Amino acid sequence: MKKWEYSVAPVLLHREKMILDNFGEDGWELVQLVPGPSGDNLVAYFKREKA
Repeated sequence: MKKWEYSVAPVLLHREKMILDNFGEDGWELVQLVPGPSGDNLVAYFKREKA
């Protein structure tokens, strides 16, 4: 059975692609992207398989 770890991170507007690419390079898969509480950023939810 696979085991997962999760991460939650703020994503600044105007830098979305760079930030998401960096997480992807580290093996994180984007699960969901939602508006942040302040409205000037997004919140990203990621998962990756535990080693």
